[in-house]
Amino acid sequence: MREQIIQQVKAEKIIVIIRGVSSDRILPVAQALYDGGVRMIEVTFDQKDVEKQKETVECIRKIAEHFQGKVSVGAGTVTSTKLVEMAAEAGAQYIISPDTNEAVIRKTRELGLVSMPGALTPTEVMNAHHWGADFVKLFPVGNLGAGYVKAVKAPLNHVKLLAVGGVNADNVADFLAAGCCGAGVGGNLVNKKWIEAGEYEKLTEAARELMRAVEGKG
Repeated sequence: MREQIIQQVKAEKIIVIIRGVSSDRILPVAQALYDGGVRMIEVTFDQKDVEKQKETVECIRKIAEHFQGKVSVGAGTVTSTKLVEMAAEAGAQYIISPDTNEAVIRKTRELGLVSMPGALTPTEVMNAHHWGADFVKLFPVGNLGAGYVKAVKAPLNHVKLLAVGGVNADNVADFLAAGCCGAGVGGNLVNKKWIEAGEYEKLTEAARELMRAVEGKG
């Protein structure tokens, strides 16, 4: 499964980040994204609320069961080994973090999942790589731009980088051209107002626009 997910990231290039969506709305949201061409979804943990963490687990479980074989689901904002274990038990196939945490990376690999820790500096990128990360998420990369990706990628061309934080349909192609093999897109796509209003077709169209941007220039 690990190698399949790694190859899927390279092929699909986009992981859509879902944050703060309740478990009773998660399947319609996931379906809307799927209809728009999305095949990889990350559901994030809330670090301040244990009850919401339980709901994240339920959301991961629902997507994993309902979209088995169609959507690969992962957990985001994973900052402890306990959260790695909770996500794995729910059916998460990859673990994404905002930081570079050796224990989280090693636990992810130990459980046979794909590791995608967050880093910003070359030192953090290399630490993550040495500890076993499959991909390193450059975060937050939006304000730094594609030029920063090129600068990091020049000496570290052996590390698989993902662009996350401020990535959207307008700039995703630039980050891919700069050397990232994929990107994570969240708030710029998963609009909470649309979800609250039940306007899932808008999510689908936004997802299509994003995927067109990737296919056209990526």
